[in-house]
Amino acid sequence: MTTTSLSDFNLSPDLVLGRDEYRQLTVLALAGTEHSADDADWLLHELERATVVPDGRVPRDVVRMNSLVRFRTSGGDQRVVELVFPRDADIASRKISVLTPVGAALIGLRTGQSITWLTRDGRRQVLTVLSVTPPATDPDDDPGPAAA
Repeated sequence: MTTTSLSDFNLSPDLVLGRDEYRQLTVLALAGTEHSADDADWLLHELERATVVPDGRVPRDVVRMNSLVRFRTSGGDQRVVELVFPRDADIASRKISVLTPVGAALIGLRTGQSITWLTRDGRRQVLTVLSVTPPATDPDDDPGPAAA
């Protein structure tokens, strides 16, 4: 059983994002999608807190777009989801949009970090990232020459 204290409800850990993903997510949040303004504002808030690094310097255990993430909620439930752009969201396939409260909370976190987030009905929750599987690379991407 997980014990939660009052101090757990103000967790705001350091976030890391790659430069290109940071740009894409900023444009998405500013675009005024069909999602609620609150969700876009929450994502913008998280983006403003992030340390932006060159794309090749993002640690493997950072939650990025298309990462598989296993996390535990303050209620003790564990979930595995893929973090995706809104157009690819499909809750039945465990693909959650970055423009949802939990999606915005996950972006940029590392394994072992916990964050406080608000559910759509205004309840404070804590989630802890248990593991991150980086996104699969596109076979059409050219990674450049292999290291010797």
